[in-house]
Amino acid sequence: MNNIIAVTMGDPAGIGPEIIIKSLSEAGLAGAPVVVVGCVRTLRRIMAMNITPQAALPVQLRVIQKVCDAHFAPGVINVMDEPLANPDALTPGVVQAVAGDLAYRCIKRATALALSGEVKAIATAPLNKEALHLGGHNYPGHTELLAHLTGSKEYAMVLYTEKLKVIHISTHISLRKFLDTLNGERVKTVIRVANHFLKRVGIERPRIAVAGVNPHAGEHGLFGDMWTLRKSRLSRLRLKQCRPKILMLLARARQIPCLCNAMKGYSIW
Repeated sequence: MNNIIAVTMGDPAGIGPEIIIKSLSEAGLAGAPVVVVGCVRTLRRIMAMNITPQAALPVQLRVIQKVCDAHFAPGVINVMDEPLANPDALTPGVVQAVAGDLAYRCIKRATALALSGEVKAIATAPLNKEALHLGGHNYPGHTELLAHLTGSKEYAMVLYTEKLKVIHISTHISLRKFLDTLNGERVKTVIRVANHFLKRVGIERPRIAVAGVNPHAGEHGLFGDMWTLRKSRLSRLRLKQCRPKILMLLARARQIPCLCNAMKGYSIW
């Protein structure tokens, strides 16, 4: 059974390479079925800095051309090289177009591996969105980029824990623009995506709560129009419209497994 995970390096001038080396040096991940997609020379530079904890395992990089060439064993980090044209010109901690372009190429390659069935999942180290744009790739973030690469038309970002799954109606957008562009169709799309996702992870009869944007969830139109849920044709789904504080209490009591939240990065109380 294929359980291989492709890990993208993220921005080579950022924290991603360091996180990867430190994580894969831990005893708990020794021999884990992980293939790193990134610049080998950048990873070697990080290793030369001796940043790993004293208790970490000594590791070496194994450069592979294909996933089937990987050797999963303690002390081995398998890397599919996505080279920088001039790694020595890369300045750590500085936003650069070349770094954004490499981060994009790593994600594109890892996605191709997933779509071909060579890996089971993708884990992404952080990228810098400004660098991504400077590199000529105008995506707000990982979510939109992965949707484009996979040809997905209906998608959403999910934050997943055993107790609660939070799915955002929007992701990387300013608060003002979000309020101007929010519409019922998007809300219904995210609810459908949430329902489908919950069933795929084993929840046969999902219960979905939708957080209100306006004070008191609109108070029946007094503080904003919340018709999007009331007029929804998703009557067969188990939905509940709540005020955010009530949602958190329900979530802690495990009365709801999924929350459709207004947008990423904002807590609306």
